[in-house]
Amino acid sequence: MFWTGFNMNKWFSTGLLGAYMTLANSPLSSAEELFVAKPLMAEHSFTGGIEGPACDRDGNIYAVSFARTPTIGKVTPQGQGEIFIEFTNGSLANGIRFDQSGIMYVADYTKHNVLRIDSKTRAVTVLAHSDEMNQPNDVAITAGGVVFASDPNWEKSTGQIWRVDRDGRLTRIASGMGTTNGIEVSPDGKKLYVNETVQRNVWAFALHPDGSITDKSLVHQFPDYGLDGMRCDVDGNLYIARWEKGTVAKISPEGKLLREIDVLGAKPTNVCFGGPDGRTCYVTEVEHGRLVQFRVDRPGLEWKLQQGAR
Repeated sequence: MFWTGFNMNKWFSTGLLGAYMTLANSPLSSAEELFVAKPLMAEHSFTGGIEGPACDRDGNIYAVSFARTPTIGKVTPQGQGEIFIEFTNGSLANGIRFDQSGIMYVADYTKHNVLRIDSKTRAVTVLAHSDEMNQPNDVAITAGGVVFASDPNWEKSTGQIWRVDRDGRLTRIASGMGTTNGIEVSPDGKKLYVNETVQRNVWAFALHPDGSITDKSLVHQFPDYGLDGMRCDVDGNLYIARWEKGTVAKISPEGKLLREIDVLGAKPTNVCFGGPDGRTCYVTEVEHGRLVQFRVDRPGLEWKLQQGAR
């Protein structure tokens, strides 16, 4: 991510830095069970379109198609859900992210938009639109508020990547790829990761301060099954939903497969991090239409960014 606007003095003065360091670096309880998935909600709380997800700074989880389509649901850490947004204009959400001020950004794949949603008023506006978008699928965001969107063409098994600047200016920054899906920015803000569902590749680009990308390199190629959404932890490890394998894969920044976590259903679509210490991974899973969760050893990057905004 870009560290534009990061206020270290605020962290020191409010004690947030110390609190974060304590949580992020404290020894794990020997009794804590890591990388073992458990249901957060009852089966079929969501429709088969369950996607997203993203956590706000208070720990609530937002995901697509709660109760019915086309909605975005809001779920408490205890698993209690409600409809947060219901679209009535033909929009259909997919990937969700929050910036440090709590604004929600959503890939609207039916209307070729990236949406901006005020999480307090629930007002929905179009941040960016292009008829040249295929089907905006997932989004990533830098600490400076720049949004990146993956954009697959499922029929042709191709894809592209878009950048949306804070003022809504839309730029296509990559084309001629495979079916681009999961997308993420590295913790140091110097890499943009994108995976391809059909081709099963995970790519890294050098990400520059002006938002341009160069030097595409292969991080990892899986031998089977599909890839879907992915997120980073604070160490740069990627957590990747493995469609039809029923796992979330943890990949090191160097591309080594570290482990795969069974998520209690064959069709995970995406992941996010939250919980009081950022070490709870939430997974949207289609087969059972629910959120599942498992504890991890290190906090998620998006949780860290949310805490920095307090």
